[in-house]
Amino acid sequence: MEKTTDVLPLAMNSSEKQETVCIFGTGDFGQSLGLEMLQCGYSIVFGSRNPRMSSLLPNGAEVLSYSEAAQKSGIIIIAIHREHYDFLTELTEVLNGKILVDVSNNLKIKQYPESNAEYLAQLVPGAHVVKAFNTISAWALQSRALDASRQVFVCGNDSKAKQRVMDIVRSLGLTPLDKGSLMAANEIENYPLQLFTMWKFPFYLSAVLCVFFFFYCVIREVIYPYVYEKKDRTFRLAISIPNRVFPIAALTLLALVYLPGVIAAILQLYRGTKYRRFPDWLDHWMLCRKQLGLIALGFAFLHVLYTLVIPIRYYVRWTWTNRTIAQAIAKKESPFSTSIAWLSDSYVAMGMLGFFLFVLLGITSLPSVSNMVNWREFRFVQSKLGYLTLILCTAHTLVYGGKRFLSPSSLVWYLPSAYVIALIIPCTVLVIKFILILPCIDKTLTRIREGWERNPKFSESALNGKTDI
Repeated sequence: MEKTTDVLPLAMNSSEKQETVCIFGTGDFGQSLGLEMLQCGYSIVFGSRNPRMSSLLPNGAEVLSYSEAAQKSGIIIIAIHREHYDFLTELTEVLNGKILVDVSNNLKIKQYPESNAEYLAQLVPGAHVVKAFNTISAWALQSRALDASRQVFVCGNDSKAKQRVMDIVRSLGLTPLDKGSLMAANEIENYPLQLFTMWKFPFYLSAVLCVFFFFYCVIREVIYPYVYEKKDRTFRLAISIPNRVFPIAALTLLALVYLPGVIAAILQLYRGTKYRRFPDWLDHWMLCRKQLGLIALGFAFLHVLYTLVIPIRYYVRWTWTNRTIAQAIAKKESPFSTSIAWLSDSYVAMGMLGFFLFVLLGITSLPSVSNMVNWREFRFVQSKLGYLTLILCTAHTLVYGGKRFLSPSSLVWYLPSAYVIALIIPCTVLVIKFILILPCIDKTLTRIREGWERNPKFSESALNGKTDI
């Protein structure tokens, strides 16, 4: 006996004529899409190889054989896997002239030489194939999750067929995006299969930075004391060394967020035009800036957490207890230094302000927040406040080091402190940025970005194909 779920139409008035849509397949996605469409006022007919065995279908939906269901509607949603498309060749006469909506995905990228939608078009050449709904999950349809993706990519060779499908997409409360002809189906089918595409470079770079600075600190703080003083400092591997690596990685990655913009400005000044492409490596780097910034924010959070546990560490409590007892026995006290107090408070204050702005940058990069501000506001936060964050974090590191950075006693096997190396990229970015904002240079750069060219004839030859633009 067929099991059903009660639903009430939400979109159409009962006096209006309901449009009938056929769905081939009674799996999770087919059921979820059918239920959503029923609630929006559509009449749904399911096509199944075993109509009598189909269960858990919404109330009001018919379940027929593929051939009978196809005759009920001009739009048929193919909610089955590509491996089972072969039966469609037996329905070519019934499907001729109808709109077939392919919603399938593959298990891996480039699994087949052609896209599923193109393969479907080859099997049923008389139908109008449209690719859609493959980026929407059954879970998102069932739960009506507001945080799920609401964008539906649509492509097809017939403009009228695409328009009818996009009308259905809009009626479901989703946002259609026309990607052009059916040739775009391969790209659309790859979207759900992509795994951290823009995150690979930031992840690898972060891993390299962490590994390098970790072993660098191990050499200075663990191996060197053991070789020369026979002291076992391996306990530093748990908290002390990671708490050096995390802020260094955060500061370096934050500087790398703004370095490509500086390099791009230098290239535009050198070329005297904005109409030439940047190198591919720089282009990719600029596209990864958001990911680099978010990873940097994650390291900053770890630095804050590791710093908060410093007072409860056994080594710290043991050190302060022994120092206090030694001073009590010797009846001596450490003199108060106003300059050291100023440096200490300034170091902490700049760290807290820098972290606050860092968090603000991360929040404004979220789509739900960035969509609420205009371009000028977003640019102000990400650029102006971003550089202020970099200045505060760099100053935080400089004040922490103080005179120790230049002291010969801080060298271990001629290796400077890790913080000295960490300051190279941030200081370089800030110095170059300061030069670029000088009025004489900034004026020229602004003119170039507004379309002015130092050598227009060169650009004309570039447009004729003589150079890369």
